Amino acid sequence: MTTEALAPLRSRRLQLPVFLVSLGHGATHWIAATFYLILPFIKRDLGLSYAEAGFLVTCFYLGSTAANLPSGSAVDLTGKRVLFQAVALVAGSLGLLALGLVTPYYGLALLAVVIGASNMLWHPAAIAYLSGHFPRNRGYALSMHALGANLGDAVAPIFAGWLLLSRSWESTAMVNSVTGILCAGLILALLGRSDEGAVAAAKQLDIGAYFRSLGQVLKRRAIWSLCLMAGFRSMMQSGLLVFLPLYLANELKVNPFWMGFTLMLLQLGGVVATPIAGTLSDRIGRRPVVLAGMFGTTALIVALSLISNAIVFVFCIAVLGFCMYAMRPVIHSWLMDGSPPHLAATMTSAMFGTQAGLSALAPLIGGLLADRYGLVSVFYFLAATVLVANALAFAVPRTERLT
Repeated sequence: MTTEALAPLRSRRLQLPVFLVSLGHGATHWIAATFYLILPFIKRDLGLSYAEAGFLVTCFYLGSTAANLPSGSAVDLTGKRVLFQAVALVAGSLGLLALGLVTPYYGLALLAVVIGASNMLWHPAAIAYLSGHFPRNRGYALSMHALGANLGDAVAPIFAGWLLLSRSWESTAMVNSVTGILCAGLILALLGRSDEGAVAAAKQLDIGAYFRSLGQVLKRRAIWSLCLMAGFRSMMQSGLLVFLPLYLANELKVNPFWMGFTLMLLQLGGVVATPIAGTLSDRIGRRPVVLAGMFGTTALIVALSLISNAIVFVFCIAVLGFCMYAMRPVIHSWLMDGSPPHLAATMTSAMFGTQAGLSALAPLIGGLLADRYGLVSVFYFLAATVLVANALAFAVPRTERLT
């Protein structure tokens, strides 16, 4: 029996797991956002090219891809969703802490792999946990989960930017690493026993039946249309998160605090949009919300490649955040709607693995373009990726269960 069936959605007892899992999600993005913000200062202090800086983020996504492949199956076959969330938080914190202690380039690349792996290890466990507890309000629960990510992405850059005014990037990384460990302790202490039903169900799961069912689901066109759509959307997002700080620092010449403030505006758009989009999708369906978000994102990312006025540019960044992040929990909910409960974490891994694999290409391609043609050329590339995502959104079949 799901938790949702036992009490009204508004009860504090039900809101506690949503709050804690969303808080943990915010901590994973706090760690990743800190990494993105200090990247221009790593580039400056180590004398890296744009391609070398982009390769560090490619390593981040390679770690994400590697973690996604086995983690979903591990979560579904053990049922230990809370434990995996805590492990992801601790691993990310330790990776960010070590980033402030290691200076050789290849050491930084290895730590980027660790941070990326921890960031994506979180999602199969957390999304499966919330999806199982709130099947009738999945859009709402996953939108609150995404809201936590937006808050982490919004607050971390401005806090890290403030630290960078008086501290080195190494010290900033170490200070910001504490958040994940604190959240892991809270989640283990307060949610540790809520997985007992999932663990018991996993013990009775036939492994052969699990893999046969997985094979059948993975053959469905709707699943891979959604995964590829999400992948190209994430490819655009990852490129933007890498090259927007570099553009602000190297082209617009803003100081670290205002750079963090601009990135915060990007996330605040998501803070506003995410709960609206998730709750609306529970009422009118996933497809119209995703298509509206894709259309808005396409128009705005094209506009960014044409705007030279800094004030207008920053305003468009805030509106872009509204459109870009509104889609994220709705796409996840759309996938969960068509995934068997015993494959929830595995299907999350399939989607996030696709996202991570395609996202790994964006920093490297963008870096090569920036070195040869300038940073503005990266925005044309990102516009192309979101146009592909837009086309794939229309390609998701209406006839299958993903409605």
